[in-house]
Amino acid sequence: MAQEIVTRDVDIEVGGSMPMTAYLARPSEAGSRPAVLVCSELWGVTEEVRDVVRRVAALGFVAIAPNLYHRSGPETAAGLEESDANRKHAFELLGQLTREDVEADLRSCTAYVRDHEDATGKTGVLGFSLGGHIAYFAASRLDLAAAAIFYPGWLPVAGTALSRPEPLLEATDGIAERDVRMLLFFAELDHIIDADQRGRIDQALTKAGVRHETVVYPGAQHAFFFPGRGVYDEAAAEDSWMRVRTLFAAELDQ
Repeated sequence: MAQEIVTRDVDIEVGGSMPMTAYLARPSEAGSRPAVLVCSELWGVTEEVRDVVRRVAALGFVAIAPNLYHRSGPETAAGLEESDANRKHAFELLGQLTREDVEADLRSCTAYVRDHEDATGKTGVLGFSLGGHIAYFAASRLDLAAAAIFYPGWLPVAGTALSRPEPLLEATDGIAERDVRMLLFFAELDHIIDADQRGRIDQALTKAGVRHETVVYPGAQHAFFFPGRGVYDEAAAEDSWMRVRTLFAAELDQ
């Protein structure tokens, strides 16, 4: 049964920069809860992402989505509307991210919910597309119990600032060292992540000894999860969400 939740925008201090905005949701009933970091698509913390944060909170977790573009200005807090012009701008924002800054932002989020929201249990991460890429990065650096990753772009290739100087897939040993359980969702007809890349990702996880499961949805396309888009796949979205719920219940509610 979904729990009643409360939501708000918060400002989080990150050393050496302006405060980072984040969207937070949690069950309204007081008490200690596990935490889940929600990592956004290229467009930032949009209303679609906020809806995911609320859905995670309704499962009984403290959920928080950081605006990782915050160093580029407060106007990035609400995310970007999808358009060709904004896509170009979003890639410019993405190009300004660094591994050190993103790690600092994610660690600041976990510290905030621990100190202010009684999130003293285990922590998980959930991410979509670019956010899946960031979630993979988080699993290699942070003390996480579980990661649910949707169609993560650029893992085997140098496609973002986080995949330089080497592709992020080379950080897989860090995931194994932290014993993060991974659940990865892919679309068969993804125009960004082809079968070869999926195979390389699965091979790296297997070689490193990471506890993981890879799910490929036949006929689905990149960004299949969010309703209202032409590529939305209801069956894949519902099945993947059920699997996310099962993962977090098993690994975080302990």
